[in-house]
Parts: sequence; structure tokens; C-alpha cells
Amino acid sequence: MLKAADHQLVKANGKKFAIVASTYNAKYVDSMLKAAEIFLTRAGSKKIRVVRVPGAYEIPVVVAKLAASKKFDAIICLGVIIRGATTHAQHIGEAVSQALSNIQVQYLTPVIHEVLLLENEQQANERCLNPQRNRGVEAAGTAIRMAVIMNEL
Repeated sequence: MLKAADHQLVKANGKKFAIVASTYNAKYVDSMLKAAEIFLTRAGSKKIRVVRVPGAYEIPVVVAKLAASKKFDAIICLGVIIRGATTHAQHIGEAVSQALSNIQVQYLTPVIHEVLLLENEQQANERCLNPQRNRGVEAAGTAIRMAVIMNEL
């Protein structure tokens, strides 16, 4: 069962965030991006840097560059991959997931993974366009919580 996004506002206390979002499947990604930006702004983020890339596969290299800069408390990754008739989507999803996992451990910077691998547009509508379940909100809340945790360690 798909749970609602956690809309509980957490204080960002001036933390800095980057968002790397693909332009592929823009209708869905743009909705998540807007929701994440609104959530971070309301939470009191000091800085939000948005970088747009062509597709999900291009997200990790930009995330690595941002993480290496040490300018951000957390980095949010937004993308939508919808399965087709071939295994291409699965390969992209796995490659992106592995790369993002490696980057956050290598640079000790939280990387919030909301590059969604979905079965169809119905799932995309529910997770990206539905305000109660928008994964951009979930990503922003997680980014703030992780930034706070890392700061406390």
C-alpha cells in the first residue's frame, strides 16, 4: 500500500541543499521538484541549488560533483523511469541506485534517492502529481532529517 508523504515540517535551520532533477518525464519530475522546493523553503533552508539534467542516468555524475564540493548538507535526486517493453529501464534504475549509494558513502553527504522506477503512468501520477503522496515532499523531509543527523555526529 502506498503511504502518504510525511508533510510534517521539520526545521532546516539554514541548511543548504542541492536538487538534481531530470528533464525526462518532465510532467512528473517537475511536480516533485516544485513540492521539494516549497517544503525546503518553508522549513527555512538557507540555500537551494537546482541542477537539471537530461535523464536519470545523468544524475549520479552531477551528484558526485556537488558532493565533492562539500557545499551542501544533503542532495536530493529526482527522476522518473517508466518501464517499457525492454529491460532498459531496469538497467538504468539499477545503475543509478548503485552509483548514488556509492557517492553518499564516499563523500559522507546524504543523497536522497527519489529516482522512481515505475511500472506505468498511473503509478507516476499517484507518486508525483498527487499532493498527498508527492515523493518530492518525502525527499525534502528526509534530506532535512539526514542533514541534521549528520551535523550531530
